Amino acid sequence: MSRPIRIFVDADACPVKDEIYRVAERHDLAVFIVANAFVQVPRDPRIERVIVPAGPDVADDWIAERAATGDVVVTADVPLAARCVKTGATVIGPTGRLFDDASIGMALATRNLLDELRSAGAVTRGPPPFAKKDRSAFLSALDLAIRRLSRAA
Repeated sequence: MSRPIRIFVDADACPVKDEIYRVAERHDLAVFIVANAFVQVPRDPRIERVIVPAGPDVADDWIAERAATGDVVVTADVPLAARCVKTGATVIGPTGRLFDDASIGMALATRNLLDELRSAGAVTRGPPPFAKKDRSAFLSALDLAIRRLSRAA
C-alpha cells in the first residue's frame, strides 16, 4: 500500500490555512503548518504545527527536505515551489496556481526578473490583493490535486 497524502504549508502569510484544514478533515489527511513563529492551528491530531528557527529559507528547507511524490505543498514562494516540483510533489499557490514541470521555469524567470528590476531601483507592482475568486480557485485546485493523487495511489 502506498503512503498517505500529506499537505505541507508554507504558513507565513498563507491566506488559505482555514480552507486547508477543512479539506484535510474531509479527506483525513495529515497537515504540516511550517513557520518560524507561532501560528494558531486547530486542535486536531492530523494537524502538526512545525516551528523552525528564524532565518532565511529555514521553513523552505524543512518543507523541501520532506515533501515528495504523493504530497501537496502550498506556497506562494516560487523558489520553494521549484524545489518541491523537482522532488515530485504537487505544488499549489494560495490563488490556485499549479506549479509543475511545465510552468515552474517561467515562474522562476519572472520572479528573478522582477527581483533584478527592484534591485536596480525600478518600482514594480506587488501581487494583486487576495480575492474571493482566489480562495475559490485554490479550493478547486486542492480538491482536484487530492483526487488525482488518491487515484494514483
